[in-house]
Amino acid sequence: MKAYRRLLGSMFAVAAFFYSCGAMADVIDGNWCYSDGRHFSIRGPDIVTPGGTSAKGTWSRQAFSYRIPPAEADAGQTIYMLLQDQDTVALAVGTQPIVADPASVQIWHRCKDQVSQVPR
Repeated sequence: MKAYRRLLGSMFAVAAFFYSCGAMADVIDGNWCYSDGRHFSIRGPDIVTPGGTSAKGTWSRQAFSYRIPPAEADAGQTIYMLLQDQDTVALAVGTQPIVADPASVQIWHRCKDQVSQVPR
């Protein structure tokens, strides 16, 4: 019985360690850019879509989904996003990126900060 308790305690410690490592990852909130110039912004459940429409979605720390608004291309479809690392999001239309056809998954990156320069 002592060995069982030790094993259970060890398993709990390992699980807690890996859970805490995941908690250190960044959140999906922020400004995201695609190589073709499109961009979107997420703040909690709020998104400004690549088409410039404000909408609500389903937010979790490392994932986001929303229905494409009526005024935009592919209206009514669901967009799914999954944070890959602090600077990369995998995005797919109609299905989760993890199960989507790899050719249809778009890889978005955090937008570079726009800093204006004061002329000298």
